[in-house]
Amino acid sequence: MIVAKFVLVALIGYFTGAIPVALIIGKRMAGIDISKRGSGNIGGTNVLRVVGFKAGVITMALDLAKAIVPVVLARFIIGDGVLSIAGFTLDWRWGQVITALMVMVGHNWSIYIKFRGGKGAAVYYGSWFAIWPVVGLFGGLILIITVLLSKYMSLGTILGSLSILCLFIIMTLTDASPPVYLIYSVLAAALIVYQHRSNISRLQTGTESRMDQGPNKIAL
Repeated sequence: MIVAKFVLVALIGYFTGAIPVALIIGKRMAGIDISKRGSGNIGGTNVLRVVGFKAGVITMALDLAKAIVPVVLARFIIGDGVLSIAGFTLDWRWGQVITALMVMVGHNWSIYIKFRGGKGAAVYYGSWFAIWPVVGLFGGLILIITVLLSKYMSLGTILGSLSILCLFIIMTLTDASPPVYLIYSVLAAALIVYQHRSNISRLQTGTESRMDQGPNKIAL
C-alpha cells in the first residue's frame, strides 16, 4: 500500500508538472506558439519577453502552483506511512521530494508536447514554498537581487538554486535539517544548471539576453 502511495505521488508530480503552461498562455493570450518565438524556451521568462508582463506573471504564477499543489498533496497522501528499502526508511518528506523532482522532470520533458519543456526554475522555487516556505523566500530573494543587479534572469535562477544548496549543506552539517533536503537541493541544482547550460555559455560570451532588452523589456 505504501509503495503504491509513493508511485502515485510521483505520477501526480510528473503529469502536473508536464502541463505546458507557457504554451497554453501564449496561445490563449497572443495566439502564438511560444516555443517558436523569442528564445524558444517554454517558460515564464520567454512569455514575459514575447507576450508581455501580464502573460509572463500569469505563466510564472501557474508554474509555481503546479509545483506547490502536488507537493502539498504528497504530504497528505503519504501521511504517517513509512517505506523501508534495505533498512533505509522513506517518510512523507521523501514523498514530497520525489514529487518535487518529478514535477521538474515533467516540466522539462513534458509527455504532452513530445518531451519538450522549460528549464524548471519556477517549479523548483514553487516546490520549496510547499516544502519549506522560508527556503523558497530565501532562494527567491537571491534570484531577485541577482536579476536587479545583473539584469539576467538565468543568472538569478542559477545563483538562487546554488544558494539554497549552500544553505542546506550548512543546515545538514549542523543537524538543523534532515539529509533528504540536501539531497533534493543537490539534484535540483544540478538539473537547473544542466538545463541552463546554453545560458551559461551565452553569459560567458556576453550574448545572453537581459531583462531590459527585447520587445517587452522590463525596467529593473
